Amino acid sequence: MSCRSLKSGPKCKRYSSWRGLATEPPRPTAVVQAAIARGTACANHGAMKTSRVVVITGASAGVGRATVREFARTGAKLGLLARNAEALANAKREVEDLGSRAVAIPTDVADAQAVELAAARVEAELGPIEIWVNVAMVSVFSPVRLMLAEEYRRVTEVTYLGYVFGTQSALKRMLPRNRGVIIQVGSALAYRSIPLQSAYCAAKHAILGFTESLRTELLHDRSRVRVTMLELPAVNTPQFGWVKSRLPNCPQPVPPIYQPEVIARAIEWSSRHKRRELYVGFPAVKAIVAERLSPHVGDLYLARTGYKSQQTSQPDSHHRPDNLWHTVPGDHGAHGAFDSRARAFSIQLWLNLNRRTLLFTTTAAALLMMGARKLIRGWTAGYSSSARS
Repeated sequence: MSCRSLKSGPKCKRYSSWRGLATEPPRPTAVVQAAIARGTACANHGAMKTSRVVVITGASAGVGRATVREFARTGAKLGLLARNAEALANAKREVEDLGSRAVAIPTDVADAQAVELAAARVEAELGPIEIWVNVAMVSVFSPVRLMLAEEYRRVTEVTYLGYVFGTQSALKRMLPRNRGVIIQVGSALAYRSIPLQSAYCAAKHAILGFTESLRTELLHDRSRVRVTMLELPAVNTPQFGWVKSRLPNCPQPVPPIYQPEVIARAIEWSSRHKRRELYVGFPAVKAIVAERLSPHVGDLYLARTGYKSQQTSQPDSHHRPDNLWHTVPGDHGAHGAFDSRARAFSIQLWLNLNRRTLLFTTTAAALLMMGARKLIRGWTAGYSSSARS
């Protein structure tokens, strides 16, 4: 049995029809309606319809695919970059079904020249790029002692240098105009590494360091180009069905798991609000804060739990295709095999995105309570004086 048909539990099931089986790609309208039904009408969807030009790398599946739909709902024109031409074509149809425009450009983000040519084509067909979202990634689940040099190189080239090349192409166009937003989709693993994903964790650490360096340069130059980074929790994406793995059992995201639409909403929100960094989901906050307070405790905890938590109970046959070097054929959609365990809403994220409103509401309520108490005391004091007289 393939890990890609694995249910998030001891038994297995196939993908639901709209997740995108290779033999029968889903109708774009069904995909869009299902994604919207999973909670995309949240309070952070105050965006008006716009014609912003947005480039998204890794747009064919997972978080990237969900982000395509999210921006399309706002009327944005989209440049879609990924290796899987079939899935990109379907993503493009989804955008068009929502009444917007898209250009799909099969691109390996590890190739700097290909990324630059894609950026030029997006501007030629859609207009000046205003938002660039770096999402594309690959990984390998393996102990360090079994990793190959070429695997480290490939993960670094896609997951780290792909962000660098995308950022450089974006800056080439944004800096002369003195406007634009670059969004780096990171991970809590940029702060707290876990076992069995050394290459991926190292790449996420590198993205964080690169982004902080770039941010200081933009501040020094007083540029209006803005860069922000999101730190994600575990997400239910197809990567766990196609990631290269040497683990005895099928890989899984470390619970608790969130749906990609939660992340997509945070990305779109970040494009409209000035945040230096955004933690998505309480697990991400917990991991980052715990690392700052006591990294040694984190080491011991992950040594005890980190192996089991990244694997299901289903043995991995190791005969399935992986996407490290070549794309896996078919349209795999945004969701992975863990729908039954994935959360479509994050209370932490909602509180984070609405903190100003909550602060204002709380302050107003406190002032009203103080005023009410003063009125009651004054009334009580007046009544007591009248009674004594």
